[in-house]
Parts: sequence; structure tokens; C-alpha cells
Amino acid sequence: MCSFGQIFSSLHLIFFSLELKIIGVSSKLSAPEVENHLEQGKKLLATGQLSDALGHYHAAVEGDPDNFLTYFKRATVFLAMGRSRSALPDLDRVLELRPDFFQFWPVFVLTGAVTTRECLLKQGRLDEAHIDYEAVLRKSPDNPEALQQLSIIDPIKRDVLEARNAIDMGDYQSAIELLGRAIEIAPWDTELRIMRADCHENMGDYISAISDIKPTTKLIPDNTAAYLRLSELHYEMGELEDALREIRECLKLDPDHKECFPFYKKLKKLNKQMQAAQDLINKGEYEEALSKLKQALKTESKIPTLVGKARRQLCHCHLKLQNPSDAIQECNEALKLDENDVDALCDRAEAHILDEMYDDAVNDYQKAKSINEHLHKVQEGLERALKLQKQSKKRDYYKILGLKRSATKKEILKSYRKLAVQWHPDQYKGGDKKKAEKMFIDVAAAKEVLSDSEKRAKYDSGEDPLDPEAQQGGGHWGHQGGFPFGEGFQFKFHFN
Repeated sequence: MCSFGQIFSSLHLIFFSLELKIIGVSSKLSAPEVENHLEQGKKLLATGQLSDALGHYHAAVEGDPDNFLTYFKRATVFLAMGRSRSALPDLDRVLELRPDFFQFWPVFVLTGAVTTRECLLKQGRLDEAHIDYEAVLRKSPDNPEALQQLSIIDPIKRDVLEARNAIDMGDYQSAIELLGRAIEIAPWDTELRIMRADCHENMGDYISAISDIKPTTKLIPDNTAAYLRLSELHYEMGELEDALREIRECLKLDPDHKECFPFYKKLKKLNKQMQAAQDLINKGEYEEALSKLKQALKTESKIPTLVGKARRQLCHCHLKLQNPSDAIQECNEALKLDENDVDALCDRAEAHILDEMYDDAVNDYQKAKSINEHLHKVQEGLERALKLQKQSKKRDYYKILGLKRSATKKEILKSYRKLAVQWHPDQYKGGDKKKAEKMFIDVAAAKEVLSDSEKRAKYDSGEDPLDPEAQQGGGHWGHQGGFPFGEGFQFKFHFN
């Protein structure tokens, strides 16, 4: 807060003694309405009701816009409320109307009033601040505040100049550091904040750019340009709800804004499409979700974050519909835009499993783990993929029956009956009886596991229910129809 606010509590005590002297040089202060507002403001001021006092001084300024006293009184209230930036225009107006105004005031008021021009520093009005501090030092050469503040103006100017040169050379990081020092002294300088926001955006740091632009919506009245840019930055980050919030603020200021309004229409349409797709995914209605996502890609086909999100969701829908090839294709597109998209990596891994490409599935899960090792689905998926990879090097029941992992029980039984007839040793007409025996045993085992929902679930998770190594006290397994697999067994031909 500026130093003038610290001496405000004593200002109202000397208003009365000096008011008559000052009023004498103003022909307009006799207007009853203005006098009433000034009187009411003074009473409220004396009791510390600053907001109410400010309202009366607003009315007094409007009623008599050429009265320097009303501007000064309003400025003192602004300062006492910590609103130094709002006080500066009133102080400027006082000096414009009465350049000799301060000769009426005690020295401590003069010093306090002029040193409040440190607020000029906060606005980045460096030349004006320099002039005012020199004015203070002419009247009070040893004023420590004026000396200290004056000493920082030239270094700020150098920092800003060097920052501009760094920007021209594309050295945005150096410019950010230089501007940071300047903004620390001049936090209300909107030009400096916008310059730094440009640097952050050029470096892809949209969050920091937003942090710099946001204050300018308060520092500049009706700042539609800032709200539009905030909306665009959130949009680039794929944050549709936040983008809509900011663009609505622009439209509150100007409902027909030539840039904000069409952007709002596009945002609203895309957000509706993406929300509808997500709702359908949550309900398990994947075919309908695919349609909405394709519509969304027609609405927005360039912004990487939004396109990547739509592609990832398309991949997920195809995966749930057990279309591994389409799922892999969409996940590939998503990963081109963001190679560290863990969700896309996990879904592609699952699609690889559906496609019986276990090595690829393991690779995807391992990369996902390197990005986020604490995510439960990553660890769980990797363990399952490793089991399936190991299992695939042994007996693959789906391949034995010539089926995909998505096969229904009806398809499993149909394939079993066909292959059982083909390989049954008693029916086999070929010369390699040992091969027929082995194939028949494998077919029977595949049918036993895959036609039983509990055993199939274990097998799909990477555990072979018929693997002796996986069974405690294992060492033999048998067909549910009663085959005593061992030396000298006899086949009993059952088609369950």
C-alpha cells in the first residue's frame, strides 16, 4: 500500500481548518447538492465508513467536475482503502486544476502526497515517477523513501530494454527473467505482463501465460482482448469449460464482439459434442460415442490436445467393441500428438492383447510405467501382459481352436466339435497317430478351459488352469469328460 494511506487518519482533522480557505477560490462549491455530498462524506470519513464516504465523493465529483477539492478528497479515500491505482487520476486532476494546490498544506502532507507517486512505479510510468521523486527531494533532500525509489528506476528501464532485445533474438527465458524483475516493481504495468505472457506462450507454458494475462482484466477496463486470449489459451490446453468461462466474460462486456462471439459458438458446439461422447462412453454405448467423436473431429481438427483426446477416446471405444485393428490405429494417432499419453498407451496395449501381439503389449505397458509407475492400471496391465507373453510361448488355447480372444462360448464349442472329429485318434486317417493324439489332447484342453467361465477368466489374466507349474501339488490335469491322460489311456469321445 502507498505511504499516503498511512497518514490518511489525520487528514480529516485538518480538512475543516483549510476548507474555507480553499473553497474561497472556487466559485462552484456553493452548490447545495455538492455541499451536501461533501458534508456527508466528511461525516462518514470521520467515523471510518470509507465505502459510504466514497459514494458521496463520487457524487460530488460528478456534480462539480471542476472542483479540485472533491477530487483530492476522493483520492484520499481511495488511498486509505488501498486503491492507490484509482487515486492517481484524481491527484493528476487536482494538479491540473490547481498547480499551486499543495502550498496550502502542511509539509508532512505535501511529502506524503507526492511520495505516493511510487504508485506510478507500480504502473510502469517510470518517467513521471522520476519527476515526482525529484520534486520531493527538492523540498526534502534527505527523504529516504524518495531516494530509495529513485534509485531503482534506471535499473528497471535497463531490464525492460534488455528484455525487448532478448525477445527479438528469440531468447524468451532470459526475457522472462528480466521482465520478472521489472514486474516485481511495476506489477500494474499491463504492457510488461503481456510481453511476459507472449514469452511464456512461445515456450509452450500456457499456464504461466494465463497467470500474467489474468490481472490485466482488472487493470484495463472492459478488457475484451484479455478475456479472448485467456479463452484461446485454455482452448489450446484442451480445457473447454475454462475456455467457455473466459469467453463468456468477453461477451458480458460486448455481446456482439466480432471475435468472441463466433469463438463462443464454436466452443459451445465442441464442448457439447465432447460431453455427449463422454456420457455415452460412461454408459457403455460405444457405437454412439464413436459417432459423436467423429463429429467433434470435424468441428476441431487442428488443436493437438483436443484432437489427441478425441483420438484416444475413439481408440477406447474400438477397444471396448473388440476392434483391435481400429483401436491400434486411433491410439497411434493419439500418441503421435502426445507420446506420453498413458491412457492411449494402456488402451493400445489392451488392443495388442486382443490381437495376440503380447510383445507389443508388454512394450506399451512398460513405457506407460516409465511415465507413471504408481498408476494401478499400468502395474496390473503390465503383470497380465507379461503372463500372457509367457503363456503364449506354451500352449495357446485360442490358437488351438483357431479363434480370437473375443470368441463366444458357442463359437468355442462349435470349433471344438469340428477339430475333435478331425483329430480323434480313432477317426484319424493319417499316418502320424502321435500327432493326432497330441492335437486331440490340446483341443480337449482348450475346450475345457475356454468353455468354463471361471477357468477362461484365469487364462485370460495370464494363468493357465491346466499348467502343472501353476497348480499346487500339480502334475496332472484331466478333461472334464473324463480323459485319464497318461500312458495307455483310452479315448472316450464326448462332445459336451
